[in-house]
Order: sequence, then structure tokens, then C-alpha cells
Amino acid sequence: MTKTFDQLGLPDAITSTLNKQDIHEPFPIQEATIADALAGRDVAGRAPTGSGKTLAFGLPILANVGTASPHKPRALILAPTRELAAQIRRDLAPYGKATRRQVFAIYGGVRYESQKDMLRKGVDVLVATPGRLEDLIEQRSVDLSEVTIVAIDEADRMADMGFLPDVRRILNQTAKQRQTLLFSATLDGDVAVLIREYQTDPVRHEAEAIEPETTDAEHHFWLVQNEDKVQHTADVVGVADRSIVFTRTRHGADRLAKQLSKLGVGAVAMHGGRSQNQRNRALQSFSSGNAQALIATDVAARGIHIDAVASVVHFDPPNDHKDYVHRSGRTARAGASGNIVSLVTGNQRRAVRKMQDKLDLHHPIEKPRLAAILPDGDTYTPDTKRDHSHREPSRGDSTHGSRNDKPKKKQASAERHQTPKPNTTQSSKAKTKTERPERRQRRTPKATRQGDQTVHVSNLPWGATDEDVEVMFSRYGDVQQAVVMIDNRGRSKGYALVDMPKSAASRAMHALDGSPLDGRTIKVRFSRT
Repeated sequence: MTKTFDQLGLPDAITSTLNKQDIHEPFPIQEATIADALAGRDVAGRAPTGSGKTLAFGLPILANVGTASPHKPRALILAPTRELAAQIRRDLAPYGKATRRQVFAIYGGVRYESQKDMLRKGVDVLVATPGRLEDLIEQRSVDLSEVTIVAIDEADRMADMGFLPDVRRILNQTAKQRQTLLFSATLDGDVAVLIREYQTDPVRHEAEAIEPETTDAEHHFWLVQNEDKVQHTADVVGVADRSIVFTRTRHGADRLAKQLSKLGVGAVAMHGGRSQNQRNRALQSFSSGNAQALIATDVAARGIHIDAVASVVHFDPPNDHKDYVHRSGRTARAGASGNIVSLVTGNQRRAVRKMQDKLDLHHPIEKPRLAAILPDGDTYTPDTKRDHSHREPSRGDSTHGSRNDKPKKKQASAERHQTPKPNTTQSSKAKTKTERPERRQRRTPKATRQGDQTVHVSNLPWGATDEDVEVMFSRYGDVQQAVVMIDNRGRSKGYALVDMPKSAASRAMHALDGSPLDGRTIKVRFSRT
């Protein structure tokens, strides 16, 4: 029987804040580790991205940490990327406020002065990337001698990115008598060395295996010519809309964004070579719907949480099976479905098959089948692609192409795109039996009435129906239509489109955005589609 957060021993200030956030039951990794962490034990937790590990280490830290003096934090959380560090700070902010503890994040890409000012005032829980932390230590803005609690998040990623020497130097500067919490998708290899050298009699806990991150997604491996990869990517985005496309290099991400813009696809590039403000603008453009595609290097594979990502495209293959999982985990989140498309050239087939074996993904590497990613197995026609030429990027974002760019017509044979959707082989590890709502019929939204505004509603609970959404919005004005988007298995994709007069839509958005619905916090925004 699942324990409650109260039964795990968390203080009232934290449990009451959890209730206000509509978080009532701990995830498995939280239930397993929180009590030991509260008791001061060293913890080694094996948990994939999206398993709830931020609260697993963050809540015990906030419950136990003392008050810091200037420049001397009392707790340290290390994260491999800027995005993950910023996400951890956001996730812990409400609980820091409840416990009267200051949580602050430092990372590269932003000016030093604002970070130095905050450290001068005193930061109780410091979230940091290794590079920026060592810079500020060298500048004498941070002293780690009073850090008595350390959490290392995504230790396997730290190892992959070559940060373990930095992590060792940082840990050696903290208090000798400290608690060390380590969370990672794997606990072997270099991570095992870190556990052996820097933890004392750690208690080990494991959440779900690595594979369930892609459980609710459909995997497609397409055998393509290298010169056709850009067109295939444009085809996928044209059908699926919101897509994250992964490239291996920064230059490749920038080049692909420009190439897609020439094909009428709004794309923004995001990678480590851009400033934090540029990366934030790219994320905002993609999240708001101004861009259909986010072109990213692996820096974006962790720490980014965007609702309703319809597909992930591996334009370049990942380095290994772990990167495949972390990249692919950007879609099919929170119970929604999604498509994962890998573009494989002839000389990459052997490496991709080895990766498939490690993940137990026994899918064919076959000719591209665009029909396979269409909802309900619909057949493809050129009209299936969505016309995004009217979307206008936000001022200052990094979308390539002008606002007046028109999508070019793409030639495609009927035989190529009208192939019925094949039956996908299911791995024994690929599905978990959870109770699903009954299969529902997919509705196609009508054309928006002149003068109406389309509203995008995301993070809906599984059982939400068109009628539920219509009733919710009808309190603020006349609803022309409310359509919950359904996948090819009759399950909710987790979002809906609502058409209503602009003034009523504005009232509804301001009233409903961030409101709870059956344990979830829904997000409401104007749609530009």
C-alpha cells in the first residue's frame, strides 16, 4: 500500500504545500528514498528522467538544511545542464518558501553579477552546474566548507559529459561529515566509482527500469538516404506538428533549422553554443506554438518539460541507448502518446540494431512510412500536412526564415505515403498494464468561426471528454466547439482545442490557467494554429 507524504515523515510546512500543488501520493522513487534521506542516510537512487526524483532528494534537503551565511551555502545540488538546474530550482521554489529556505540556481550563459549578489545575501540550497560553480569558487564568491548535504542529480549524465573530475573537486571542498544523495539512470561504471569513493554505507533504491520512459510512444526506424533526411524531417513535423529534432552537433542544429525554414517549417535551434537568453527565447517560441520544431543537441534531452510534444525525430543517431531513452522521453509524457522517428542511413544500421537489442526494441528498419505516424491510421495525402505559414515568431526569438516565407509544395508519390500503418511488435518490457479509459472516437475540429479564438488546453487528465472541457469553458462565454485530441488507440493525447469569442477566451485563459482538474494542473494558452 502506498504511503502518504505525511507518513514519510515530512514536516507539515512541506506536506501542506504538496496538497496545495495537488500532489497527494508519492511516486515510487519518492516513497522509497524520502524516509532514509530524512534520517540522514546516504542514498544511491536508480531512477529515470521523469520519475519524480527532484522531490525525492529536494524535500528532505529542505526539511533538514540549516540557514546559510553569506557566500556559504548549507546544501548543494549538482546538475549536468543549465536547463536541469533551472528546472530543479523551479520545482523546489514553493517548498523553499514554505520552509523559509532560499533556493537559488547558478549556471553559465548568464551574467555573474546577479549570481554573486544572491550568494552575498546567503543561499541555503544552491543548485549548480559544475562549470559555473567552479568559476565562482575561483572568484571567491562561493565557499563550500559548510555544505553538509550534497545531491548529485543525473550522475550518469555527468559521467557522459566528462564532469566527474569536476564533481570530485567540488565534493572534496564540502564538509567531511556530510550526507551525499546520488540519483542516476544507472549505478554502474563511473557512477559506481563515485558511490564507492564519496558515499558512506549508502542505502540503494531503484524505481522503474530505464525502458518505461518510452512505453507509450510508437517507435519508427526509417532507412533513408543522407540527402533526403531534411525532407523526411519536414514531412514528420508537417504531419505531427510539435516536434523536437535531435542533431549531434551545434552547427548541425543551426543548419537544419535554416533548411527546414526553407521548406516552410518554423524551427528554432537550441544548443550549448547559445546564450541562456537565446535558449530561453527558443524554448518560449516552441512552447507557445510559434515554432513547430525545436532543433536541439543532447543538451536539451534532460531538464526540459514541455507538454504535448507530438514527436521526437533522431535526425542524427544518439551516442548510445541511454541517450536514445533520454531524447525520446521528451514525447509521450504524462500518459499521452507520441511518435519517435529515427532516420537511419545504410552505414548506421548495425549500430542502431545493437542499440535496439539493448533496449529490447525489436522494430524493423524500413522504408519511410509517413502514414504510420498519422492518427487513427489515416492515409496520407498532400493536404494532410498542416499549413503553418501564418504563424508569426515572437520578436527576438531565433526562428529562421522570414514571416512571409511560404511553404514549398512537396512532391510525393501516393505509394510512398498511403501505406497502411503496420502492426508494431511490442516488447515484453515496452508496455505496463495500467487502467485506461475506454477507446474513444477521434473528432476532427471544425474550421474556426470568424472572430473566434482557438484556445489550447494541455495536461488534461486521462478521462477528460469533449463535454467536460466544454462545460469548463462555457462559464466564460459561448463555446463553438471543444475537442479533446485522441490518438490512434482511442486515448486522450492530454490536450484539447476550444473555439470561443476572443473576449470570452481571454477571460477563460486567465481564470483557468494553472487550475487543478482531477489531480492535474491544466495549462491554457491561445493557439496560433
